[in-house]
Amino acid sequence: MNLASHSGDAGGSQLLFANFNQDNTSLAVGTKSGYKFFSLSSVDKLEQIYECPDTEDVCIVERLFSSSLVAIVSLKAPRKLKVCHFKKGTEICNYSYSNTILAVELNRQRLIVCLEESLYIHNIRDMKVLHTIRETPPNPSGLCALSISNDNCYLAYPGSATIGEVQVFDTVNLRAANMIPAHDSPLAALAFDASGTKLATASEKGTVIRVFSIPEGQKLFEFRRGVKRCVSICSLAFSMEGLYLSASSNTETVHIFKLETQKEKYVPAEEPTTWGGYLGKVLMASTTYLPSQVTEMFTQGRAFATVRLPFCGHKNICALAVIQKIPRLLVAAADGYLYLYNLDPQEGGECTLMKQHRLDGSTEPSNEILDQGSHDRPLVAQTYSAAITKGYCEEQGAVGGAGLDDDLNDLRLDEENEQPPLILETD
Repeated sequence: MNLASHSGDAGGSQLLFANFNQDNTSLAVGTKSGYKFFSLSSVDKLEQIYECPDTEDVCIVERLFSSSLVAIVSLKAPRKLKVCHFKKGTEICNYSYSNTILAVELNRQRLIVCLEESLYIHNIRDMKVLHTIRETPPNPSGLCALSISNDNCYLAYPGSATIGEVQVFDTVNLRAANMIPAHDSPLAALAFDASGTKLATASEKGTVIRVFSIPEGQKLFEFRRGVKRCVSICSLAFSMEGLYLSASSNTETVHIFKLETQKEKYVPAEEPTTWGGYLGKVLMASTTYLPSQVTEMFTQGRAFATVRLPFCGHKNICALAVIQKIPRLLVAAADGYLYLYNLDPQEGGECTLMKQHRLDGSTEPSNEILDQGSHDRPLVAQTYSAAITKGYCEEQGAVGGAGLDDDLNDLRLDEENEQPPLILETD
């Protein structure tokens, strides 16, 4: 969630950016005075892992899973990407691009840099530019999504600025995989599931959420978020096992959909014995000859669960995570708070607000809904010094590169609890 172009959303706070890491185990926050990482292992407290006060106006900060690799962009130099090892306090490399960096995506194989009309694909192991996708349709919001799967390492981005086409690109074999005509209106949100085999999409209209198979592009699910009004979708997010999908917007409601096929929901048919049963049977039969728009209204799935946020109109980003063995919906919002809700995986319904924390890490009088003890082990915040780096030129439209060889060799994430086992290599 980049608030650099939405400064009004942040109000008087220092907040410029917030995002969850790839497996929703930590939260990155960029501010006017630096950036911070928080652990998401507990509901009761937002435990700070690390704070860097040395970089001002951090508008993008992306962490690679639970590793020490972090990609940073500052408003002071919006065309420059810095890749650092935050626990060692070293800058691995930096790249400068022809235009403002709008988004950065990471997985264990690739680092993607999104500009308004181009995308750069870097090899995560040595940070070199492997491929550049040029002259993409204008994408001023930097909308793109990168699968976190090693087996299905796909990139999705808008294929048109006027309709909702999704371009799917294979970042391993460096070739276009598919073009999906997802919506009639331009795209507003994209999200892969953890396996990289499903892609959720939403358009600027915001009333329908669709899920497609990847790379085939077959429509698997279609969910209706609402019919009364068009909204701006802020984020889409799958749960890690891929069973649930959340959709947040500029309204006060977050919808959570359950990805169940008709076969999974099948119940042996019985002859209806009530007036309501007969009416239902007639309505379902009528979908075979009603106009397609009306038929879609009958067949679209509805929300399995909902969340009522205590605000409306703020930009936000959501995640579905299991914390202390309970499914939770997490909402980081431009009002400066992280909200945590319980999700009932059997019954769904309206989710219960359990806790809210300030995104700057400061504490407030508890507003806890239920009395529950802490079950996590606190992480110790650490401070690290900055490092000096050198660079080289790369002939792919991005200028920069790896730092000293010693810095590259030092970036062996061999700590017991660090993953993935990332090793930077040079030719």
